[in-house]
Amino acid sequence: MADDVEKKETVIIGGGPGGYVAAIRASELGQKVTLIEKGNLGGVCLNVGCVPSKALIAAGHRLQEANDASTYGITTQPATIDFAKTQEWKQKKVVDRMTSGVEMLLKKHKVEIIKGEAVLDSDTTLRVMPVGPRQFMENNTGQKIQFDNLIIATGSRPIEIPGFKFDGRVVDSTGGLNLPEIPKEFVVIGGGYVGTELAGAYANLGAHVTIIEGLDSILNGFTKDMVHVVLNNLKKKGVDVFTSAKAISSTQDDSSVTVTYEVDGKQSTIKADYCMVTVGRKPNTDDIGLEYTKVKTNDHGIVQTDEQGRTDSPHIFAIGDIASGPALAHKAFFQGKVAAGAISGKNTANDYVGVPAVCFSDPELAVVGLTQAQAKDKGINVGTAKFPFAGNARAVSLDQAEGFVRWIFDKDDKTILGGEIVGPGASDLIAEMSLAVNGHMNLEDISLTIHPHPTLSEPVQEAADVGIGFPTHI
Repeated sequence: MADDVEKKETVIIGGGPGGYVAAIRASELGQKVTLIEKGNLGGVCLNVGCVPSKALIAAGHRLQEANDASTYGITTQPATIDFAKTQEWKQKKVVDRMTSGVEMLLKKHKVEIIKGEAVLDSDTTLRVMPVGPRQFMENNTGQKIQFDNLIIATGSRPIEIPGFKFDGRVVDSTGGLNLPEIPKEFVVIGGGYVGTELAGAYANLGAHVTIIEGLDSILNGFTKDMVHVVLNNLKKKGVDVFTSAKAISSTQDDSSVTVTYEVDGKQSTIKADYCMVTVGRKPNTDDIGLEYTKVKTNDHGIVQTDEQGRTDSPHIFAIGDIASGPALAHKAFFQGKVAAGAISGKNTANDYVGVPAVCFSDPELAVVGLTQAQAKDKGINVGTAKFPFAGNARAVSLDQAEGFVRWIFDKDDKTILGGEIVGPGASDLIAEMSLAVNGHMNLEDISLTIHPHPTLSEPVQEAADVGIGFPTHI
């Protein structure tokens, strides 16, 4: 390989949500951008995460709606599903369409795309290796690039636990999204966002699902009364949920996998078609050459940065799953814009309090800002105001009246500190609450905003009415 060094202005490693958005924004700000990606553009989110999971969830909802139409006085024959066609639709009509759109946008913004695996060998240089078995650093192989600025957006990968090697019928979330069939029995280890979402999706598709969670609750980051609504719905679908449980081991043959787990010191086994492990993700920072730079990571592999994403090496930035803050695609979007702006000298900064989090469970969960407990810990005189979807005409007409909207606010001046939603459309409704948190609005601002009737947005206003002491429909 040639030892010639190519000089580049702004280089981005990783074409996932953070990387490709950073590339587009940097280009818009006048930078000459090079994006290095070893896999498919769009990263985990578009290819094997956020987007395809929502497609599978949507398919499950359609099947359930078809089979539950008697609620509306509609009699139908039991609906059937051709899962191969479902998977084909998910891949070709959803994933491929979105990833090709990303490539088109990058080309439109004149971003140079290099296929390969980037390895740093100093604070100003890297090499792009062919995708495949890693060659030794001392061989000095690969395309060598000298950069003025670098944004690292290498994402994360699923954590593998002892006794559950990802192989055959033991799969990670990627494998769980691409099963060749709907399992009759499906075990999910880990009841976080991904585990709960896909457990619900496969239950809707007809599988009997068992969730094994090590903590005392699934969806542990959400307020307990919100989780209670989701848990009740899972149980209605026939999902078995074991909490404070430890997954011990797995054995498999050509047609099944047997999972051994322990609760209260007692071991039990479940025989299933597949076992999916979703116990968290590990940042991809351990094999990209950071040891040859001034960039520092913490004990979990998260890169240490300032509020603009800048590392201890001033011209290297880190965004997305490898940086601080929640591992969410929309956080990566924002971090990418902030880092690109910082390189161009803009006064940008990351603010994680205003980052919404959504779980596409049944019903959906969405939160933003501070919880009541977090506000109390800060010494704030905190108040809450809640309005149930049972009092909303649109939710009742959709036969989805479970859940509620809740504001968290400062009692002294009614400044909004956070918002929580469990119920229909939570993933869309949280945007208004995010605006309120980021805009330091108060409850009266929301109360005086006319919301259309009958819509699912009304409980957002109604909860604000409750908070200021003038409730109407409760």
